[in-house]
Formats: sequence, C-alpha cells, structure tokens
Amino acid sequence: MPALKPTTHYGKTVWMGVVAEPNSMRSTAQAELAFDFAGPVGEGHAGLTRKSCVRVTAQHPQGTEIANVRQISIVSKEELDQIAVECGLESIDPIWLGATLVVSGIPDFTNVPPSSRLQGPDGMTLVVDMVNRPCRLPGDEIEKDQPGHGRAFKAAANGRRGVTAWVERPGKLIVGDQLRLHVPDQRAWAG
Repeated sequence: MPALKPTTHYGKTVWMGVVAEPNSMRSTAQAELAFDFAGPVGEGHAGLTRKSCVRVTAQHPQGTEIANVRQISIVSKEELDQIAVECGLESIDPIWLGATLVVSGIPDFTNVPPSSRLQGPDGMTLVVDMVNRPCRLPGDEIEKDQPGHGRAFKAAANGRRGVTAWVERPGKLIVGDQLRLHVPDQRAWAG
C-alpha cells in the first residue's frame, strides 16, 4: 500500500514567478519555470541549504545552516481573493508575496497536510513542508503600491498564506499546467 494517496484534486497553475535577488521580497512573473533539486532555476532563495530564521529558533540558533525546505512559496488563487477583500483591494498581486506559484482549484489549500505532494505533467514533484505563516513583509510591499492597504495583510492572510515546499523530483511547469495533489495515508496525530 503506498504511503501517499493520489487524490482527485488538481491545482491549475495560474501564475508563476521567481525572486531573483536573495534580499528582495518581490517576485517577477514567469511563463515557464524549471525546477532542480535546489528549487526554481533563477530563484534567489533557491539552494539545498539555507540559514535558519526566526521560524525555527526553538530548534536552531538563528543563522544555523539547515536544509532548505522553503525553496518554494505556493499560494491559492481563491485564498488570495479572500485576502484582497479583507485588505480592501480588487486583487492581491503575487509579486508582493514573493510567490513562486499560484494555483487554483484545491480547496482549503493552506491546510493541505505536510508531506503532501504536488505533481506536474512531466513528473516534477514538490513536497509541501508546512503552512507559510503571514508576516509584515508582504504588507510592506502592498503598501508601496497601494498605500493604506498593506497594514491589513497580516491579519487577512492568517490561515490563507499558502505553503512552503521543496523539490523532490526536478522538471518544469508552464502556466496552465495541472498539479495533482497526493496526500499522506495516515490519520491525524492524536498527540
């Protein structure tokens, strides 16, 4: 019995981008992306390892070299639309979030289980690490382009910020490709 179950849920890739500079937050839209084991080719945050950040200070001192399970930021079009409403905007531009992928069609996307896989048409496979908690940085980017709306982002994005992921199998995606969701075959932790 496989440990991962293919589901009937597919996410259509509706937008893709890379953050070319490691010290930047803004993505640049791409029509096609190649993925290798370090992440999206051309991504400034790609790499097999990264410096630990405030998200994991309970496990590692900040700045410790650790595996990079945050190679990719994936958000849901449907959840972005909900965030936009709460921020008083017509839409949320994924460039403000430093997003890699925007997908449409997978319900409750931010809460897909960790270790789920998103598999593309050529077998390219991304492993979901965990929920990408909202921070103030996207709000700062929104504020630059839409003054008065960025401050609402962090609260509006709570539970809707998408997930981080890493590359299990290299390949490529083009806008419009479908990603099939595979979920772990296990019950919820009873801890």
